[in-house]
Amino acid sequence: MAVLNFKQRNYIILAIIVALGLLLGYAARGLLSAVLGAIVFYTIFRSLNIWLTEKKHFHRALAAIIILLISFFVVILPVSTMVSMVASKIHEVASNPSDIQALFSNIDKFANEKFHQPHLIQDVFSKLQSVGVSIISSAVSGVASTLFTLSIMYFLLYFMFSDYKAMETALMKYSPLTTADNLRFGNEVRNMTYSNVLGQALIAVVQGGLLAIGFLIFGAEDALFWGVITVFLAFVPLIGAPLVFVPVAIIQISNGHTGQGVGLLLWGFILVTNIDNVLRYFISKKVADTHPIITIIGVIIGIPMFGMLGLVFGPLLMSFFILLVKIYELNRLKLNDPESQFNDYE
Repeated sequence: MAVLNFKQRNYIILAIIVALGLLLGYAARGLLSAVLGAIVFYTIFRSLNIWLTEKKHFHRALAAIIILLISFFVVILPVSTMVSMVASKIHEVASNPSDIQALFSNIDKFANEKFHQPHLIQDVFSKLQSVGVSIISSAVSGVASTLFTLSIMYFLLYFMFSDYKAMETALMKYSPLTTADNLRFGNEVRNMTYSNVLGQALIAVVQGGLLAIGFLIFGAEDALFWGVITVFLAFVPLIGAPLVFVPVAIIQISNGHTGQGVGLLLWGFILVTNIDNVLRYFISKKVADTHPIITIIGVIIGIPMFGMLGLVFGPLLMSFFILLVKIYELNRLKLNDPESQFNDYE
């Protein structure tokens, strides 16, 4: 009977490690949102953590707690407040069905006069009703899941911040990339995170604010509510804000307020949608330029996987994938022509 040599034994150990790793990864797939969230927050607040621990000489545990509190009050609490506002508004609308019926009647009357479609809103509503019920049900059932995800994310973040040097050293050690590629990857991840998260959040808030102002100017109701809705939808570039102001403008026109409806359309298409391009230009100059197509595809992929968090995680994963492809291509070119220097990504 042949005895396994050291190399063969090591291959068997490697195969067991891979199999167990796949099994553990599959079992922990529900924690992916928490892990991605921790990576995003760590990337955003890493510089602050280093400043607190190395410049101000805070204890690492204390610095980690301070950053977690800052992230909660700056990010989590405002988002939770906006979600609560939207949920409250949905409940208010559901409690007054007569207002909805009157609105639908006006739109049907307008559609009949202009497009000869007397039951347009009923047909559209019947198609969207099941989708809306599904979305609301999943949102309600997802509250506990979201709280669990946030708890795991903050648990991970505490140890990531409090022992960041050991974590980063381990990542460098076990990464398949070279030291230079690791540094470049880290820098690109930071820029992409700033672009996709902070940059897109800035664009969303500005668009939501401008649209709320437009609603006030042109007499549309619930300006603050629709501004908040726009903040969420504006994470989808090009089409997010129009999903709000176009239907509201149509409602204004169907109610006989033609000038206000047309004014809202002009305000939306000329100012709100174009501010997206202006801000993206300055963001791309400061950090990274994420093409809108990448963002849209990322959102389409991310929402089924992560729910509302897919608005952020989907584009990030797409950006990470493209970055790794660039690194692979750069290394392949170096192997084919070792004397050439490829210092920058094209």
